[in-house]
Amino acid sequence: MTTSRPLRVLVVDDHPDGGESCAELLRLMGHDARAAQSGAAALRTVAGFDPDVALLDLGLPDGDGFGLVGRLLAALPRRPVLVAVTGYGHLEARARQAGFDHYLLKPVELAVLTDLLDRTAGRGGS
Repeated sequence: MTTSRPLRVLVVDDHPDGGESCAELLRLMGHDARAAQSGAAALRTVAGFDPDVALLDLGLPDGDGFGLVGRLLAALPRRPVLVAVTGYGHLEARARQAGFDHYLLKPVELAVLTDLLDRTAGRGGS
């Protein structure tokens, strides 16, 4: 299963297995995916890596995905598609207010993620 063109994807999840598994799946789909386990690690990861898409967990050990959005946008040369990926079903309005483009509940269905990436690739995100 591949999307229409490769994307650069940042995966931020405080659970190492979840974040690394997601990044590996994205790499198998043909994307350049990098995983980070905290907001600070995400900021280090994006130095020299301009993601097309950022999949951000909302619960992080050094803050939350809401605060990370602003820090990422300040650190990046252009705005990626921002996707909240969380187990919290009641925070979508807050996520939209914080600047997230999409809100996905864990566990994320592969078809939903693939469709989102296909739509992003189709709009010329890189």
